[in-house]
Amino acid sequence: MAISTVPGYPRIGQRRELKWALEGYWSGKRTEDDLLATAAEVRQQSWTAQREAGLDLIPVNDFSLYDHVLDATVLLGAVPARYGWAGESVDLDTLFAMARGRTGGRPVRAMEMTKWFDTNYHFLVPELSPNQRFRLASDKPFAELAEATAAAIPAKPVLLGPLTFLLLGKGAEDGATPLALLDGLLPIYQEIVRRLADAGAAWIQLDEPVLALDRGPEELAALTRAYAALAEVKGRAKLLVQTAYGHVGEAYLRLAALPVDGIGLDLVRGPENLDLIARHGFPAEKWLAAGVVDGRNVWVNDLAASLDVLDHLQAHVSADRLMVSASCPLLHVPHDVRVEEALDPTVHSWLAFAAQKLDEITLLTRAVNEGRGAIGAELEANGRVLAARRDSALRRDPAVQARLASLAGAEQERASPAPARMEAQRPRLPLPVLPTTTIGSFPQTDELRTARRRFDRGEIDAAAYDEFLEQQIREIVRSQEEIGLDVLVHGEPERNDMVQYFGEQLAGFAFTQHGWVQSYGSRCVRPPIVFGDVSRPAPMTVRWATFAQRLTERPVKGMLTGPVTILNWSFVRDDQPREVTCRQIALAIRDEVADLDAAGIAVIQIDEPALREGLPLRRADQQAYLGWATACFRIAASAARDETQIHTHMCYSEFNDIIDAISALDADVISIENARSDNELLRVFRHHGYDKGIGPGVYDIHSPRVPPTEEILANLRATLEVLGPGQVWVNPDCGLKTRRWEEVRPALANMVAAARQVRETPVKVGRRGKSTKS
Repeated sequence: MAISTVPGYPRIGQRRELKWALEGYWSGKRTEDDLLATAAEVRQQSWTAQREAGLDLIPVNDFSLYDHVLDATVLLGAVPARYGWAGESVDLDTLFAMARGRTGGRPVRAMEMTKWFDTNYHFLVPELSPNQRFRLASDKPFAELAEATAAAIPAKPVLLGPLTFLLLGKGAEDGATPLALLDGLLPIYQEIVRRLADAGAAWIQLDEPVLALDRGPEELAALTRAYAALAEVKGRAKLLVQTAYGHVGEAYLRLAALPVDGIGLDLVRGPENLDLIARHGFPAEKWLAAGVVDGRNVWVNDLAASLDVLDHLQAHVSADRLMVSASCPLLHVPHDVRVEEALDPTVHSWLAFAAQKLDEITLLTRAVNEGRGAIGAELEANGRVLAARRDSALRRDPAVQARLASLAGAEQERASPAPARMEAQRPRLPLPVLPTTTIGSFPQTDELRTARRRFDRGEIDAAAYDEFLEQQIREIVRSQEEIGLDVLVHGEPERNDMVQYFGEQLAGFAFTQHGWVQSYGSRCVRPPIVFGDVSRPAPMTVRWATFAQRLTERPVKGMLTGPVTILNWSFVRDDQPREVTCRQIALAIRDEVADLDAAGIAVIQIDEPALREGLPLRRADQQAYLGWATACFRIAASAARDETQIHTHMCYSEFNDIIDAISALDADVISIENARSDNELLRVFRHHGYDKGIGPGVYDIHSPRVPPTEEILANLRATLEVLGPGQVWVNPDCGLKTRRWEEVRPALANMVAAARQVRETPVKVGRRGKSTKS
């Protein structure tokens, strides 16, 4: 008989219990025992929800206090030397120092963070030296298996696969080849698999999502070698190699030949996997975990279509070797749509969150085992929901469609090329060399959150809330002037989230109250749901930007979220191409740029931190995406006059493969995350010959530590070894909303002091600079 499972489940808790426990622990308000007790409760909630839904195999060790890649790094003893680890079991303080840095005692920076494939989840990048030695340094997977077994959970331990672990890592020295470490890594993986098997694990899932990217012969040979070694020690346990986020392409035949018991394939984002099975067949002795339910989006599954796929598969895979599953771990979707009482009832009926996806999977499994008639009523109800969504007038706005169809060339480019714009901007923005600024947001304090909650509950009226926000902006502007920043921001106290704030003011969007998804650590977001055509009924930011500008003679940036980021950080309608939806959003943002420009805002920042996030994993698909994504940014920016400076911001990106697209954005200034990357990113810009303004982040805002002036000074001087001073802006690497004022004020003061010191000191500069005082 077919069985049901998922690759992983949300791990923050139904009410974000883990978030509050983590932040309480970090602030000293909760003990380690308190944190671990909450973690155990969250795990039990997750397992219970899956068991009650009827899943046959339930993932364990998919839970994490911060990040599952960090957990793998700790498990394998790959702790960088700077954390002072003594070589025994890694404790919580060391784990969190790796994730967040450390301020007290011996300050230390955090590990680099970047995006997990093409999702909005972030992971900590393993740092692997050429002489890296691995050792078992955590009992986490064994302890959680024992915990699940004691609760009578049909457990399937989940591990990050060895190939993915190595290929996601970076060498601590130039030229280090991660795969060269495989032979030293495999004995530790063998020990882990052996111990899990001895502890009674019937199935062990090893996640290898890197197989959804283009892979070469050396990497595929390493895959074969790795799983041959693991198969030797698995005992009675069965090994499932789980892929996700796309099709496996050239890796399929290698996967099929591995001495493992099952293969998990994404059949939603990777429908090509169906063609691979049809063309090459599927090993009769292996199980297939068929990912037919979308783990990345929130729309109700088309049960009949999924059953058609499963029927097709049974021409190649016996039903008694079939697992019905999700396309990827469900950590990318919220917990349960049933708690969303404020959603429009029509839109609500179209949605399925993690809990509903469990029901879809168990229904599909039942239909495979008993025939479609066994779920006939559910199939009819599902068909009615799909038809109602297809025919709903909520999805369509003829005016938006007509405007998009008539988009003119002048609405897709700035009026003049970058050099001419630069000349037009100089008299309007008489800034010093190495101008200082921030990325946009300032601390979201308890006072601010309390006022927002009171307004949302109707306890204070709009006039009182606006007065409160004005006072917040006055204080933020005054603080920036006192610190000495050159280009200011209003601090965004009115915004709950950089995407949600705009989506709430755009037609075609819906929002949840409890639809939280983990971004990293305790950071959670509530992605908007794009269900229909998008337009901007009224200005969204002009009131606050102009209020702030009236308070100071220094330029204040108008702050917008770009169309590609709004798209990629939302749950997007699946009934039209993403490109079309993005162009609709771009036109809405263009209208806002026009209004800010007309209101006298001299600098407008259109943030695109998620531009690279949407990049298809396969190289063959990337240029098409980059073409329309950069076009959408240019549409949004095209309303600005030449003398108005357009900024953008990107974070957690590897820019090597998209540097041409970044240049094609045609922004006047780009600020980037750089503080954790040792200037690796800047070398890409220099090699490309990038000639516009760049603001490399000079300190890491995701760590609570306050960087001393000397550290920022060193970063700035290192930057000027790569780039010319006339090109460089000085800023943190991201927004400051998650930090406290007692961290922000001294950090920014140190940043300004460093910039002023460099301006007054002769330095060696990059190839576009001059050997004078910078």
